[in-house]
Amino acid sequence: MYRIGIDVGGTNTDAIILDENYHLVHAVKSPTSLDIKTGIETSLRNLLQEANIDKHQITHAMLGTTQCTNAIVERKKLAKVGVIRLGYPATASVPPYTSWPEDMIQKLSGKYALVHGGYEYDGQVLGTVDETEIKALLEEWRGNVESIAVIGVFSSIKNDQEFQVRDYIQEVYGLAFPISCSSLIGSVGLIERENATILNAALCKVIETTTQGFIRALEEEGISDAAVYLCQNDGTLMSIDYAKQFPILTIACGPTNSIRGASYLAKIKNTMVLDVGGTTSDIGVLQDGFPRESSVAVEVGDIRTNFRMPDIISVGLGGGSIVRSDDNCKITVGPDSVGYKIGHEALVFGGNTLTTTDIAVRLGLADVGNKSLVAHLDYDFAKSVQAEIGSIIEQAIDKMKTSSGDVELVLVGGGSVVIPDTIRGVSSIIKPENGGVANAIGACIAQISGQYEQIYIYSREPREASLQDAQQKAVKQAVLAGADPDTVELVEVEETPLAYHPENATRLRVKVVGNMK
Repeated sequence: MYRIGIDVGGTNTDAIILDENYHLVHAVKSPTSLDIKTGIETSLRNLLQEANIDKHQITHAMLGTTQCTNAIVERKKLAKVGVIRLGYPATASVPPYTSWPEDMIQKLSGKYALVHGGYEYDGQVLGTVDETEIKALLEEWRGNVESIAVIGVFSSIKNDQEFQVRDYIQEVYGLAFPISCSSLIGSVGLIERENATILNAALCKVIETTTQGFIRALEEEGISDAAVYLCQNDGTLMSIDYAKQFPILTIACGPTNSIRGASYLAKIKNTMVLDVGGTTSDIGVLQDGFPRESSVAVEVGDIRTNFRMPDIISVGLGGGSIVRSDDNCKITVGPDSVGYKIGHEALVFGGNTLTTTDIAVRLGLADVGNKSLVAHLDYDFAKSVQAEIGSIIEQAIDKMKTSSGDVELVLVGGGSVVIPDTIRGVSSIIKPENGGVANAIGACIAQISGQYEQIYIYSREPREASLQDAQQKAVKQAVLAGADPDTVELVEVEETPLAYHPENATRLRVKVVGNMK
């Protein structure tokens, strides 16, 4: 029994095989291709040829991909979205797409409608949904939208109206039409939740292409019976069907895969992790074996959102980062990188661009390429570059700390050779074996999670009953994502009292985790 894990980074696409005891059988790195799909296929082909295992023994295949992130940043392959906000006329002063980049609005069609509906902050009805109004709108939009986002005011307290509108859309457009309901995606805060829901709706075509491409690549290599999963950004997995409903949850899954992989390889559940790739370094914090979640609104492609995101700091420093020195001997490292072209642009590989990898080879920290090609570099200059690299990392680590004390650091990633052996503010650096493919290992060993968040009013529904209800709904999400219901267990409960509410209202977030079926 074997598992395959593939993680697509900005520079390399890593692929690994684990056996039934989660031991690494084989690993390969291939340059990430411009279309991403080719890089995945190449990595998979090389992996299977070199590992020489029985393909029929492969039971699971996992993919961590940057496709959805790239689509938003590059404004490509996005669906035409219709936005239905339940909250007229109360919310008319701030329409959908407020503060969005103009080019993004044009890409998504900019179609939106404020219709009757929504709730007050205490769960009282603000307005009732008008079926005639919704269906007239859908007829008007027919053929002009490819996906619809439904957002109800205070749907985080009650979301039945969103589901009611979803039923109307399915009646008119069919059951297969992509619909995103905000109460299942974002948190409290209408505009940020709406923004996250619109982005989720816009990604329906990207995720369809990605999942089908991965399945096709597996089939072409003779793997047709394996259960296929995509990585999500809390360090867990989701089924293909679940990913199609919530493609936005794949955003930032790369760093969380590395954090989970680092935890597994170093056998540590609470620490800080530095993952150094070819272009960027990502720093995150492990809490009980899972990445710490961000508590603030996060910008994705210059759009402010509040869906679940890991607390990660990314800096423009990697194995391919370009090193420069000006006339005043001021050294700069990155943020630009040669990326996947490092194999022929870095000095040690016969290229003409000075990179951090060249510096590492000159200092004897790495043994790649032809070291005679960097022998001319001044040793003191190389040490100065290394000091600058250390300074960049020190500043980023300080931002992630919650106290002034020194922290333990697990160092992983293919570009980790460029990091100095001592960093101020770090008590010890752990470099686990196979850390270069920690991202793909994290994808491979992950479990399935389910999360549910809602505002409960404890004066109407006791805390114990509220907790039980939230946990049941989180378990339902985990099972939908592909978890075995018999293995699901509670791992996190977060309660945030809402000070402005007169009846002891609390935002309750529950997370459960289970094994794959």
